[in-house]
Amino acid sequence: MTVPELTPRDAATVMLVRDADAGMEVFMLRRNLNSDFVGGAYVFPGGAVDEADRHADLEAVCAGRSDDQASNLLGVDSGGLAFWVAAIRECFEEAGVLLATREDGGVISLADPEVAERFTLHRKAVDSGELRLIELCRRERLTLAVDQIHYFSHWITPLGAPRRYDTRFFVTAAPPEQIPLHDDRETIANLWVRPTEALERHHAGQFDLIFPTIKSLETIDQFESSAELLAAAAAIEHVPTILPRISPDTGHGVRILLPGDDGYDEAVEAGTVAEGFQWPGRPGGPRYT
Repeated sequence: MTVPELTPRDAATVMLVRDADAGMEVFMLRRNLNSDFVGGAYVFPGGAVDEADRHADLEAVCAGRSDDQASNLLGVDSGGLAFWVAAIRECFEEAGVLLATREDGGVISLADPEVAERFTLHRKAVDSGELRLIELCRRERLTLAVDQIHYFSHWITPLGAPRRYDTRFFVTAAPPEQIPLHDDRETIANLWVRPTEALERHHAGQFDLIFPTIKSLETIDQFESSAELLAAAAAIEHVPTILPRISPDTGHGVRILLPGDDGYDEAVEAGTVAEGFQWPGRPGGPRYT
């Protein structure tokens, strides 16, 4: 079956990590079962880059990273800072965690119930579009902590998919005095989980994951602590772009091939997918291993 080739939409996602007694954990959300994109799958907070994320005035409330510096890291001519801003906004909307600092440089604390309630209202206003992040920062005298959010990986949805995203993955430490919580709209559940456990549950058929999420979990699972992971992420100088390709696999539906895999160059060409192909998160869709 031939489908129109879709231009990927810019997107950003952020992995929040923390250390627990059993080891490093990452925060994950379960997408609404009725979502058009990967419904029911467990993901990291994130979403599409909005036009409001691209406004030049946002640079004034971003700590330690200019648009030129951000663009250089991402390998784009300009507008790179918008991906950090989008990751922060989506994390606030979907998980209720605001990656920002106060005037004194301290990380925002929501331990005070009155402060927590005020930011709950801010979260709803940002999510509805009534309040821009820059307006929130000015109102609360905050700075977005873009310098503490590290560029980690770059994934583009395979050609032929019904929806395509050009997604930048980031990683950062979870603020210690903010409690992540799903929005009960786009996402319906949340949990902290060790990467190993998430992968084991996925392979047991208990935990739906899409391919880039699996690969991200496999990568961060190599680190013993969040400090070790964040130090390694901060030292990355070049992040390769990964564009998987879809290849029919007799008896299993499809295979996902990465650059360098056998058969990658011969895999499905632009705009074609196997007849009856179901994308991840949809009933009858493939499981990736």
